[in-house]
Parts: sequence; C-alpha cells; structure tokens
Amino acid sequence: MIPVSSFADRSVAVVGLGRSGLATARALAMGGARVWAWDDNERARSTALDEGFDVFEPAPERMAGTSAVVLSPGIPLTHPTPHPVVALAREAGCPVIGDIELLARSQPKASYIGITGTNGKSTTTSLVGHILSHSGRKVETGGNLGAPALGLAEFGAEGVYVLELSSYQLDLLDEATFDIAVLINISPDHLDRHGGMDGYVAAKRRIFRSGDSRLIAIVGVDDRRSAEIFADLSDGNERRVIPISIKGAIAGGVYVVDGELIDDQCGAAEPVLDLKGVANLPGEHNWQNAAAGYAAARAAGIARDDIVAAIKTYPGLAHRQETVATVDGITFVNDSKATNGEAAARALDCYENVYWIAGGLAKEGGLDPLEGHLSPIRHAFLIGEAREDFANSLSGKCAVSVSGTLDVAVHAAFEAATMDGLSDAIVLLSPACASFDQFSDFEARGDAFKRLVSALPGSRREARS
Repeated sequence: MIPVSSFADRSVAVVGLGRSGLATARALAMGGARVWAWDDNERARSTALDEGFDVFEPAPERMAGTSAVVLSPGIPLTHPTPHPVVALAREAGCPVIGDIELLARSQPKASYIGITGTNGKSTTTSLVGHILSHSGRKVETGGNLGAPALGLAEFGAEGVYVLELSSYQLDLLDEATFDIAVLINISPDHLDRHGGMDGYVAAKRRIFRSGDSRLIAIVGVDDRRSAEIFADLSDGNERRVIPISIKGAIAGGVYVVDGELIDDQCGAAEPVLDLKGVANLPGEHNWQNAAAGYAAARAAGIARDDIVAAIKTYPGLAHRQETVATVDGITFVNDSKATNGEAAARALDCYENVYWIAGGLAKEGGLDPLEGHLSPIRHAFLIGEAREDFANSLSGKCAVSVSGTLDVAVHAAFEAATMDGLSDAIVLLSPACASFDQFSDFEARGDAFKRLVSALPGSRREARS
C-alpha cells in the first residue's frame, strides 16, 4: 500500500468503492487525508462503513469543502451523461482525478511505463513487467491489470511501474506523465463512454500528453488511427517515436515478418527472435504485443539478449488464450478477456477446429469485426444476453446452439467435439462480450470456465502453470 500524503489534512472524496476505490481510500487515509466516500451500490457503501470510512451522498455543501474527487474509472466522466458527482465537482471547481494520478504524485522519483490500446494491452503490460523483472529490475505491474495502482509497492528512483491504462483511466489524468508510453492499436470500443470514436481516440492519445521531450513514444502503425497519431507525434517533434508493425518492414522501428521479430531502430534490420517458437504468444496479434514489449524494454535500457531470454520464458496471461487442460484429446482455452469482437477474432485466427463459446453483454458493433474470421468455427455455443442476436448474426455461417449459460455451453461443446472426433479440436471461450450480465467481471467468467472444465469426466492432461 502506498500512502498518499499530498492531501494531508484536507478533505478528499472517493467515489466508486470497488477494489481500486477502497485501495484509494485506504492510501489517502494513511497519508492523513480526511476521506469521505460514496458508491451508488448499497453493499459497497456498507463495506466502506465497516472499514471505518465516512460515507455521504454527494451534495453541493459537502463538495464546497472538498479538495479533490477521486473517481473510479468505471464511473461516467462525460458520456453518456456525467455522474452527478462529476457535475457537482465541476460546479465547485473541484478537480476530478483517478488513482493513477495519485500514484504518480506519491512516487515522483520512480520511472513509469504506460501501455494502452484497444486490444493486447494486458498481455503487453505483463510481458514488459516479466522482461524487466527477469532482467533484475525492481518492477511493479498494475493499473487496469492486477493490483490497484495504490496497492503496489513503494519505490524510489530505482523502481519502475509498468501500468496498463484504459481509456477511462487516461481521461482521469491531470499532471501524471510517462517516461515510456505505448499505444498498441485502436479499434472501436467503449464508444458510449466517450461520445463516439473521436472521443475514444482522444482519450487513448492522452498517454502521450507529456511536454517533456525525453518521453519515448512507441506506436503501432497497423491501423489508420494509430498511424495518424504516429505521424503527428513524429512531425517536427524532438521526442523519440518508435513505430511497430506486424504488416511488414518499417524504417526505424520494430516489426515482424513471417513470425521473425526484427529491430530496425538503428537502421540495420537485425533479426531478434522467431516468435513462432514462443508457445505463450500465439498468433499475429501476440506478435504485435511482443514487438511493443520488446521496443518498450529496449527503451528502458534492457539488453537485447536479456529480452529474448525473458520472452522465451514468458508464462502467458490468465484469461488471455490460457490453455486450461486437454480432456480426451480436446483442448480447452480460456480467453475470457476477449470482451469485444476484434479480440475474439484474433483468438479464432490462431486455431483450426474451434468449438466456440461466445456471448454476454454485447458491445457496439457486436460480431461485425469477426467477418472473415469465422472459418475455424465448427460450432458456436452462445450464452448471455447477446445469445439470440449472435445466433441471428451467425445463421448460415456456422453451426449454432443457443446454450444460455456457461455450464450448458461447456458440456455441449465438449460433447460436440467428442462426437466429431476432429484432430486439434479446441473448445474456446472467447466471448466477444462484456461479462456483467452473468458474472461480476471477465476474471469471474474465466474462473467459472476453468472450474467447469476441471469437473468434466475423461482422461486429461492439465496445462502447466
């Protein structure tokens, strides 16, 4: 836990009392702030009361004496409509910030690597953390991944925080900046929370907002919007901007050709590593993550040989194409973190005979990003709120069963794969949806999948941890 002392003896509101919100409240209290808290959920308020925090419904008279509102990322800041507390704060001239901002203010001597993107940011963040740790650096990994920012260890100048950053978290930055900032890619996501694509792109771009020319920017250039950001950052700017690509050679960048990771930052186009041999980074989308991770680690001063050795030992990320077990020759893969269509498409591209479990709370665009990626699907088993809409979308394109719930889908997929007897059969949970209709989060959904697989009858080979 990192104490936040910058608000000592001042009143601070913490709004949103989930895991990160409660960690923020504790950190502020440890630093001497007078914390009051609020959450629209009664159970969350009760938890805060049990921990001894004052809980008050936001009101103009209370906001008048408040120095800052620390907002949890899940609470609307601007769209579809601002949460009432945001409107009250603005009327009172009270800044609205997030826990990443508090971390940066509380640990100013540490180094910061910020990583964002529509897809791949969790894998890239965990990969960079693994490389730095493997190379002997003092590193903590968190933010939108794993531990809340203020639940990380305290560091001095020798420490590095590697932070996954969602668009929501980026919107809540005030003064915080990064030494190395990574944008992997941009595709439509969370458009309701940003008022459309322009707002979403603007939020992602905030990762590069530092005016310090020492900032090293690493930018994927394989989608139009990210390429435009790269061009703009490179135009007449003294800062170092490194492009990454998996679509071909790119001068001065890090890129992948036929699975070979190549470093052209010094103009020599030097082969680094054959990524096809890295089992826990399967598929072209993970090659993009590897290129971003390699570029970030090099920018952080890690030697090339050390990076290669670390990539080869990367254990993979839970809930992201995580092999759970093989039962009677059928492999079960947990990709619960694939909460949009593009992420699911990337997973489908990695396999040949897929019994696909999908559905949940659909995002804008639904299954549109999967056009051209459906050929591996032998049968789709659909769950959650989106099940009927997805069934209509897939009609005539692949075999479809409306399973409704995850337990029904797992058993039906196992039965279908067993009956078909195809080689390399994969039961893939890659929902292309948020989880909140049936589960508290994607981790809970993935954990439920793993429990269901462990209970299946048959001879099995468990995945190595």
